[in-house]
Amino acid sequence: MAKVSVGLRGWRFDEEEIFTDDGELKPLDEIPEEPRERLFRLVSLVEEPCDVCYLEHGEAEVHRCNQAEIVYGEPNGEVLLCPEHEPELIYWYREAGGSEHAGGLEFGDRFHEWVAAGNEAPDGYGSVEHVEEDPDGLPDLPDQQEIQERVERDFEGDRIDILELAGKDDGDDGDELNEDDLTDVDLSTDYPSNR
Repeated sequence: MAKVSVGLRGWRFDEEEIFTDDGELKPLDEIPEEPRERLFRLVSLVEEPCDVCYLEHGEAEVHRCNQAEIVYGEPNGEVLLCPEHEPELIYWYREAGGSEHAGGLEFGDRFHEWVAAGNEAPDGYGSVEHVEEDPDGLPDLPDQQEIQERVERDFEGDRIDILELAGKDDGDDGDELNEDDLTDVDLSTDYPSNR
């Protein structure tokens, strides 16, 4: 079973779990839960800046940050890196106690704290050698809009009438809601919505 990275290097997937025999991404309901969760998270990460660059430059100068190419850690506790800053994480992980946070959601926070405290890998500290056998042979990761459409495509949820739920039709105590009470809610929209 081949392992592949999609979108960013680092998180590796069993090819047969996420791709069809034709090399297309499987329907989401056919992908096991853990890889599906990582794919969902990757969609929101693929265009983000490197965390170390971001800590150096901040939001005001985010344009100076390198785009992340590598991800380590668990979803929602991950670290995003450019190749230039990957040695910082490798050093922190191997030499500065980072390995004790492996597998936990605090992994990213502890690394960010270490970098923010002014720590870095020594000059010339090695990185991980990534081997890319066929980077153009993988299909593109769907964008957030396409993922949302795939999730909603076969969704058969119950429609909820907010006014009815709030007691508009059966309230005798005068505390019932009306449309004027819901000025921030677009009652013509089917929720959930990606608007």
